[in-house]
Amino acid sequence: MKTDMRVQFAGIELTNPVLAASGTFGYGIEFEEIVSLERIGGFVTKGLSREPMAGNEVPRLIETASGMMNSIGLQNIGVKAFIEKKLPELRRYRQCAVIANVFGNQVTDYLEVIRQLNDAEGIAAYELNASCPNTDHGGMAFGTDPVTLDELVWRTKQIAKRPLIVKLSPNVTSIGELARCAQTAGADALSLVNTFVSLAIDVETRRPRIANVTAGLSGPAIKPIAVRMVWEAARVATIPILGMGGILSPEDAVEFLLAGATAVQVGTASYADPRAVERIAKGLEQWCTRHQIERVSELTGTLDVTPRPRQIPES
Repeated sequence: MKTDMRVQFAGIELTNPVLAASGTFGYGIEFEEIVSLERIGGFVTKGLSREPMAGNEVPRLIETASGMMNSIGLQNIGVKAFIEKKLPELRRYRQCAVIANVFGNQVTDYLEVIRQLNDAEGIAAYELNASCPNTDHGGMAFGTDPVTLDELVWRTKQIAKRPLIVKLSPNVTSIGELARCAQTAGADALSLVNTFVSLAIDVETRRPRIANVTAGLSGPAIKPIAVRMVWEAARVATIPILGMGGILSPEDAVEFLLAGATAVQVGTASYADPRAVERIAKGLEQWCTRHQIERVSELTGTLDVTPRPRQIPES
């Protein structure tokens, strides 16, 4: 039996539920000689801003135990250059969904980026970055406050001609509250989690190891927390969820699907293995075949949390 790997996500049909995460896959086209883009569900571009950005000072990326910290600072070529130089090449890959990640300092910046993208051919959806923890330019302030998040999502939804995915911050007390807020404001889907605010110190110099002082922690170290947050968001939201955070294997992807995600994003793994997204997509299909799963979509939200029978120790 061959598993049907297609999933419906916010009105988009993905050929499979494994995508490359924003900030780890460039603009997609840079990976075309390494990864078969037609064999992954899609990818999310680097964050696109109104004007080009140089990003933060170095050092801005370090390895940690079971993960990495980054403070790239949303370096990008700007929305105009993306449309003119990158997007035309991507149109060759019809089966690979291109999702544009959007950010800004102010709500008006988000609106301007989306206005320019609205008229560009070859984009499947927008991922609204309301959660970047490693830059002073936009992001996290929107994702941690329900009032500002509501305004951002509502106003961008009014002009967006494509599905709007809201990327939430994990650096909050209640992810469920923010998930509910984004849905009420008009989000078509959610994306979580982004990286966790972290700090690493060089004990010899007594200085931060990252120039920006704090950075975003990602990788396997955050996976159990990310899975829990996806599960909590799925309990209160009815819109689909893109789950991410430390996915290295097909089994990791299955965890997120069981917790309530419709699809997943692979990020940090691509630094160690540029083919990680394609490898995990293929491995997920093989896992489903071994477990006689007819459709991969059947896995979403099927985590069994019923109490286990009480085990009475033998005396």
